[in-house]
Amino acid sequence: MRFRNRSEAGQLLARALEQYKNRPDVLVLALPRGGVPVGYEVAKALNAPLDVFIVRKLGVPGHEELAMGAIATGGTRVLSSPVIEQLNIPPSVIDRVASREEEEIRRREYLYRGNNPAPNISNKIVILVDDGLATGSTMKAAISALRRQNPKKIVVAVPTAPADTCEELRGEADEVICAATPEPFYAVGLWYEDFAQTTDDEVKKLMRRAA
Repeated sequence: MRFRNRSEAGQLLARALEQYKNRPDVLVLALPRGGVPVGYEVAKALNAPLDVFIVRKLGVPGHEELAMGAIATGGTRVLSSPVIEQLNIPPSVIDRVASREEEEIRRREYLYRGNNPAPNISNKIVILVDDGLATGSTMKAAISALRRQNPKKIVVAVPTAPADTCEELRGEADEVICAATPEPFYAVGLWYEDFAQTTDDEVKKLMRRAA
């Protein structure tokens, strides 16, 4: 099964979340940038507010596509011990990369939200949405950071992911919904006909429309 684009993926994903429709305690948080078009459709279908929750991958210097962990809004880090140990990455390198990504998180928060405060998570059912998962490290960082804000429930919802990643996340979130778990998985982009990069302007436009 391939999705036409992120909007269609969000519409299909929303069907699996109907139990959360029209509830005043539900908040949809999308991981920018690719998760926002998906989250927009989910929030619209559920009649729920939409906001962003920013997580950045901590790429290994020189091999940035390889994640040694992730960092989320508020500075929460989730590190990949196997990668760090195998490559013998010192703490100073992790700190340097994390510091750079923290700056990017602050930049994006201002860009997408301006001076508006982040939403209150306490006692809310938070539906965390992305356009797909591979290793799940960014999603784990998001869950870990949100736990500190005392939500009522954390629901991870994605259109596509490997079955073992979804299973692993069930130990972290209260509920995990993966609409499609194709095998072999390879990469998120393979399961979309159109997987063009979502721009900052698109994110801002969808956020304004949702508001």
